[in-house]
Amino acid sequence: MRSAHPKVLQPLAGRPLLAHVLATAQALQAQRRIVVIGHGAESVQSRFEGAGVDFARQDPQLGTGHAVLQAAPLLDDAAVVLVLYGDVPLVQPAALAPLVDLAAGGHLALLTVHLPDPTGYGRILRDTAGAVQRIVEHKDASTAERGISEVNTGILAAPVAALKRWLGALRCDNAQGEYYLTDVVALAIADGVAVQAVAAPDVGDILGVNDRAQLARLERLVQARQADALLTAGVTLADPARIDIRGEVICGQDVFIDVGCVFEGRVELADGVHIGPHCVLRACSVGAGGRIEAFSHLDAAICGAGVRIGPYARLRPGTELADDVHVGNFTEIKNSSIGHASKANHLSYVGDATVGARVNIGAGTITCNYDGANKYRTLIEDDAFIGSDTQLVAPVRVGQGATLGAGTTLTRDAPAHQLTLSRARQVSVAGWTRPVKAGRSGSGK
Repeated sequence: MRSAHPKVLQPLAGRPLLAHVLATAQALQAQRRIVVIGHGAESVQSRFEGAGVDFARQDPQLGTGHAVLQAAPLLDDAAVVLVLYGDVPLVQPAALAPLVDLAAGGHLALLTVHLPDPTGYGRILRDTAGAVQRIVEHKDASTAERGISEVNTGILAAPVAALKRWLGALRCDNAQGEYYLTDVVALAIADGVAVQAVAAPDVGDILGVNDRAQLARLERLVQARQADALLTAGVTLADPARIDIRGEVICGQDVFIDVGCVFEGRVELADGVHIGPHCVLRACSVGAGGRIEAFSHLDAAICGAGVRIGPYARLRPGTELADDVHVGNFTEIKNSSIGHASKANHLSYVGDATVGARVNIGAGTITCNYDGANKYRTLIEDDAFIGSDTQLVAPVRVGQGATLGAGTTLTRDAPAHQLTLSRARQVSVAGWTRPVKAGRSGSGK
């Protein structure tokens, strides 16, 4: 991957590759999830500490069979073990459930797939009756064996007690000098255990990641799957190929999402929400009928029904908008609550503020909430009118129905239902001549 981070921590749809695999195991109701760590072990363990998984260390790293052997002491002999891979993130629970059932019946179960180009994969060798006999790795395969299209995915399920016995009998006399997990097939057959192969229904399920190009292909695949799920749920996507979901999007009826939008974390969109092009929504919610116009960023914001946001608006964490609030172009809201039907339509900053209902915040208004060391709140009560280019130096309070004249710098509370303004007296100087450059006449020619 040419990265300072282990491969299984590389992000896919906003989560590490390994997180996808662990989620699949959880969906299968695994009683225990064990992660075998080697390269970058400390980073992987730190990232998933507290995630309900156990770790087994493989050092040195001597192949897949050796890796599973490191986990063997943590396995219950009476259980079934399913072996997954941290760099094969898209395999679905529905494809794996039959393997678990077969293993519970005493079989060794393999997940296979037919590929038009099987280069690099271990081939499934069957006898004349079609029974699985063994798996040969690509590097060890003959020319005839390399012509086989059915390949091993590496994913298998087995009774634990039997698998432990086979792991103990593995040998490393192969081209790589490694202990191959695939060699348990021949050992199972010699043990009189039937080997069952189950074909994956979707080739995308078994695609792995070895470089950035493969990771990019999987990203497009998982995004296409998520887009299809939204379409099936009734969401309108302007272009299903131009959406990025890096978390979870929960939508009501008649939701529209335009091109180039990015969703991170859990995003909830109620009925009739319209998301304009190139918006970024992170861990937020938008109430029924809300419109988010182009190039707006919402981060951990809660927006009521009928809101109008943007274009080019930014809602930062701690923002709560009541119903019918308008936040216009180049306006930023942070750690503030805005009451019903209030408006901040142009070029304003509202930070650490409590704004009542039906308040009008004029263009260029800012709450001066930070003195370089501490932050203070601004309180604007219902029906206040804040004139353009006003600075509210917190802590300060604007009373109900108060009006602040344009250009005011408010440093003391403004009384309710009164006009408050602070401006220098306007002066016009008669006979004043505009300066000109030396050597030029006063006409400016």
